[in-house]
Amino acid sequence: MNLDDPKAFAALDPEQMLEHIDGLPRQLQAAWELGVQQTLPPWSGIQHVVIAGMGGSAIGADLLAAYAAPRCQAPIFVHRDYELPAWAVGPGCLVIASSHSGNTEETLSALQLALRRECRALAITTGGGLEKLASSAGAPVWKFEHHGQPRAAVGYSFALILAALTKLGLMPDPKPDLDSAIRAMLKQQESLRADVPAVKNPAKRIAGQLIGRWVVVFGSDLLAPVARRWKGQINELAKAWAQFEILPEADHNTLAGILYPEASISHIAALFLRSPSDHPRNRVRNDLTRQTFMLEGISTDFIDAQGDTALAQQWTLLHYGDYVAYYLAMAYGVDPTPVEAIEGFKQSLKAAG
Repeated sequence: MNLDDPKAFAALDPEQMLEHIDGLPRQLQAAWELGVQQTLPPWSGIQHVVIAGMGGSAIGADLLAAYAAPRCQAPIFVHRDYELPAWAVGPGCLVIASSHSGNTEETLSALQLALRRECRALAITTGGGLEKLASSAGAPVWKFEHHGQPRAAVGYSFALILAALTKLGLMPDPKPDLDSAIRAMLKQQESLRADVPAVKNPAKRIAGQLIGRWVVVFGSDLLAPVARRWKGQINELAKAWAQFEILPEADHNTLAGILYPEASISHIAALFLRSPSDHPRNRVRNDLTRQTFMLEGISTDFIDAQGDTALAQQWTLLHYGDYVAYYLAMAYGVDPTPVEAIEGFKQSLKAAG
């Protein structure tokens, strides 16, 4: 498809995923404002935070955990499974159950266990079984309205948790950082929108480079969950294979695995996400790792974050990746919204008992 013909996108995108991507900065702002309006019990003495979620509902938790690490007074653990760690017990542990639909079985299981262990619990959802379970146990429910795929609600799955931790006094006021992030996203968006031709649109050019390639995305520090987001968006929007790698860990294993099979090397595209907020040594690692890949004949490129704050840099690169994944879907001629393989697997899992 001609990526400079946005009118042709409508035939492939009947559920208007592009509108969700275009609207992400405003969604992030609206989610924070909604969170500020919510209430919580007068909890104190929280020593650990567990955020239970899967897929599109968990990525917001990953982003939050990375941003909060140097700022939050309690450790944050993102949990993608049915059970909970043994230490997640009692009122000193806050379990935040995040599920867009409210029917994610792993998240429901984790919340049930949290309630049995007498943890403090908060549900973040549009409704479903999660709302019912939390409400019946007297746990607060922060409900938001969103019509679309969970991955398109990342602003809610991030900002509502951020608001909760701020209300509990575990985080300093993030409003200046949020405002900076939203401004930077809107400014960057001027060059990424569908009506901007490829010659001036870096997201379209990156998408063009990824056609027919196996994609690996590298990130470090705040950008590690952004690399994961790029991977997930390429999977779910473009229906294409992708993986993510985290620096510096990748330099201790992945770097050794770029020789074989030789026939596959020319089909790999490695993308390196960079930010001024990266640790200086990780900046060096990023550049040297890319050089090593290039010397082995692997196609590489780097993408620099925009904005004056760490949060702005995290979210501008996330938003950039959403556009890249969307344009790659258009290039492959696939509808970016349905995830038939995932829905079919859920049905098979349900039939299996």
